[in-house]
Order: sequence, then structure tokens, then C-alpha cells
Amino acid sequence: MTSPVVLITGALTGIGRATAFAFIEAGARLVISGRREDAGRALARELRERGGEAEFVRADVRHDDDVRHLVNATVQRFGRLDAAVNNAGTEGFLSSIVEQTTESYAATFDTNVLGTLLCMKHEVRVMLAQGSGSIVNLSSAVGKKGAAGAAVYAASKHAVEGLTKSVALEVAGAGIRVNAVAPGPIDTDMIVRFVGDAANANSLAQSLPMQRLGRAEEVAATIVFTAIGKSQFLTGHSISVDGGYTA
Repeated sequence: MTSPVVLITGALTGIGRATAFAFIEAGARLVISGRREDAGRALARELRERGGEAEFVRADVRHDDDVRHLVNATVQRFGRLDAAVNNAGTEGFLSSIVEQTTESYAATFDTNVLGTLLCMKHEVRVMLAQGSGSIVNLSSAVGKKGAAGAAVYAASKHAVEGLTKSVALEVAGAGIRVNAVAPGPIDTDMIVRFVGDAANANSLAQSLPMQRLGRAEEVAATIVFTAIGKSQFLTGHSISVDGGYTA
């Protein structure tokens, strides 16, 4: 594939940001998305300074009209959509199950699950017309293993795993691949929020089989391979990038 067109949601920080740079290095043309206009335009400029083609389109993945516009804008700008990375997500309210509310549930599921569903809905719509495409959803090792104090987050990522497999089966015959990448503890701002502070993050790192946190760039490399690498027979799977966390 020459200069594939790739859409990345949740692209402004952490794994999404690292993934954007990894795709530019792989020669892709990008549309990046997030909710913060200034940060998005600044990232697009950085990507262009690296020699890539990149545009920012603001969107909130919780809203169907926003996602429709995002996907349509991508096709309008570049003529097609070869791959999409559905990375927008939140850890939500991390606390005991007895402290969870309908509001904390909705805040997590609306972004992590509804957002993924809406993105796939519109991405598949375009890819069906093309007869080809690749989608990568961001899951989590916590969605496979669970974690005390993270029941709602774990449930949302488990739902992403189910969505991934179900849609993969639905569209495999149409030339569209759908997979998930499930990061474990990665050295981003989210892991500090997840465990409380930097000291706890360091302790977690030492407890992993590889005795360190992962790097966002390591997850990004797996995403690029899964989306546009020599992975044409790979669909319906969830690839763990977790230093042995779920082994």
C-alpha cells in the first residue's frame, strides 16, 4: 500500500500521539482528531514539520454527528480511508464498586464503548464502499485481566474486545480487517492517574515480568503493524502489549 490514509482518534496525547508520529514515519497520510482545537492544530503542525501530510479535525467520539463529519472530512481531504485507529478513551472514575454511580458508568462507557461503536459504524460505511480497510481499536490489558478499583473501566474495555471480534466477523468477507491492541501498564499520564502517583507506578513497573513500564512508542509500533503492516491475514484478534502482565 502506498501512502495509506489513516484516521486516529484520541491523537493528542500518550499512545495516540506516539501513534501519529509512527504512522508519519511509515509514510501514511493522517487525519488526527481530539476535542482540543489548539492542541490538535499544534500537533498537525509538528507532524507536517516531520515531512508528513496531516490534518486535524475536531470531534467528540460520543456524538454521532461529530464522528460522521470526521470520517467524511477524511475522505473529502484524501479521497479514501485505508486504516483507522480508535484510540479515544478514558479511565473514568477509579474507585470501589460501591462508589460507582450511573453518571460515572455513563461517562466511561459513552467514550470507551459508544465512541468505539460510532467510529466503527462510520469507518465501516466508507470501507465497505472501497472494498478494503483496516480498523484497530484500543483495548486494555485490564479488559482481559481485571483490576481492583477499576471495574467500570475493565468492563468498558471488555466490551471493546467484544465489539472488535463481532464486527471483524461481520465485515471479514468484505475485505475489512478489525483488530484490537491491548496495552498493559504504559508510561503515560494515564498510568499515574490509574495507580494514584508516580511511586505507585514505579512499584507496578517492578511487579511486571519485564520489570518496567511499557513505552507509548512500543504500543504505536504494534498498532502500525496491525493497521498497515504485513498483517493481511490478521483479523478478529486482540494483541496484548503488556510486558507479560496477562501472561
